Amino acid sequence: MKNKNTSVKSQLSQKAARPRAKVTIRKIPTGVRGLDDILGGGIPEFSFNVIAGTPGCGKTTLAHQIVFANATPAKPALYFTVLGEPALKMLRYQQQYSFFDEAKLDGSIRFINLADVVMERDLSAVLAEIIKQVTALNPGIVVVDSFRTVVRKAMSGASEFEMQSFVQRLAQFLTSWEATTFLVGEYAEAEIRDNPLFTVADGLFWLWQVTKRNSVVRKLQIMKLRGQASVPGLHTIRITDDGIQAFSRTLGFGGKKMNPLRTRRRLSIGIPELDRMMGGGILEGDSMLVAGPSGTGKSALATQFIAAGLRQGEPAVMALFEERPLGYTDRADSLGLNLKAPQQTGKLEILYLRPLDLSVDETMQEILDAIARVGAKRLVIDSLVGFEMALAPGFRADFRESLYRMIVALTGAGVTILSTVEVEDTFTAMAFSHYTISFLTDDIIRLRYVEIDGQLRKVMVVIKMRGGNHSKDIREYVITDKGVVLIQPRSTDYDGLTTGIPTRTGPRLAQKAEAPPEPKAKK
Repeated sequence: MKNKNTSVKSQLSQKAARPRAKVTIRKIPTGVRGLDDILGGGIPEFSFNVIAGTPGCGKTTLAHQIVFANATPAKPALYFTVLGEPALKMLRYQQQYSFFDEAKLDGSIRFINLADVVMERDLSAVLAEIIKQVTALNPGIVVVDSFRTVVRKAMSGASEFEMQSFVQRLAQFLTSWEATTFLVGEYAEAEIRDNPLFTVADGLFWLWQVTKRNSVVRKLQIMKLRGQASVPGLHTIRITDDGIQAFSRTLGFGGKKMNPLRTRRRLSIGIPELDRMMGGGILEGDSMLVAGPSGTGKSALATQFIAAGLRQGEPAVMALFEERPLGYTDRADSLGLNLKAPQQTGKLEILYLRPLDLSVDETMQEILDAIARVGAKRLVIDSLVGFEMALAPGFRADFRESLYRMIVALTGAGVTILSTVEVEDTFTAMAFSHYTISFLTDDIIRLRYVEIDGQLRKVMVVIKMRGGNHSKDIREYVITDKGVVLIQPRSTDYDGLTTGIPTRTGPRLAQKAEAPPEPKAKK
């Protein structure tokens, strides 16, 4: 008996230790750029989902994109409309988007109006009509828009128990029929707690339209998604000619990374004397900040940095937030730097990112797309002040955090970044940036004005280099028809150059001013 019991225990132990086979849940695409990444790969097939939010935030457009991305003749989509926009009116607007495919209306997508059933009959009749249509057409996607209308009508003549029963039976039927379902409705956040629909749902997509001052920004949150890990938090969305596009909070972190064992090269900035001050140039994959007041040559230095890379066969991207591209390239011509030819050959892309109400994530997507198109190794952001002004007010509070994510993502992919920032010379201090972002960058070059012998001159100093030692000299420079040119080092009779108001320490300090001659008396 003892041996028998030992044998049974052994078998049970082996069975418990054996790994269980998981049920594979296929993920279907949303058809929305960026959204599949936020969801963790797509929408779980056969799931029961709610798309909720206020009017105008893009709920119906999102539902249509999902439908057009997945409907086929073998597995069509059923789109039930309920007292919202009639199908004809709805399609009139939806056909303006690039995802709209008229050919799919001939069998792959069916629109069915439930308005009469909802208005004249009870919940059982509504459920029966949905079951009838689903059984006849065997759809892969089912949408009810607006489901909130069904609920409002039901609550006027049905008990809360009947409403809960209707939602439960609808979910069970559609899931067992292997249809992926989306119930679209206008809901307020306060309704989440007591509404049985949100309890039954497998996925909850919540859309917002946020107004702050004069800007309007749309956002998306995946509040619930069973069976897979989605990216938490609020994500920016924008409605364009292509429909909805989503921008993940973690955009760029999952991309290609530089090999940490790879030896990083020193890249020329395009100014030989400055390269020598930096120990041979900037390290590949570094982020450099060039700070200084207006007129000190920040953009000229950035142009020389890009031109130096192009001469070495390194494609580049310039993200401009202040000056228009044509003015930028014309000024480069005046410095003897041709940026128009590499633009025509696809080696250089200049982005003008000045429209208002941008988010950092949208800007980053634009830059990442441009980097991928040209295979860029160098990037200029000119300037951070213009970048901040282009953002919607709601994003400016998080500008530093968002900038950190962008810099880490881009430098991690091996892109070398030069950013410019305008700082005001107070002649009492030497600030690097009013954003307190100096810790985000690997290298800092500070440009400033100084007053010497009644002249306003320009000096630069390398403040910081994480990649090695650098010159501590303060060097005077001029801007010529060849760009920024450093003057050969020379001994100076001045201290306090970094204050902008230096004091003379040379011989003239000891000389006394001669008294002016006394005026001669008049005869």
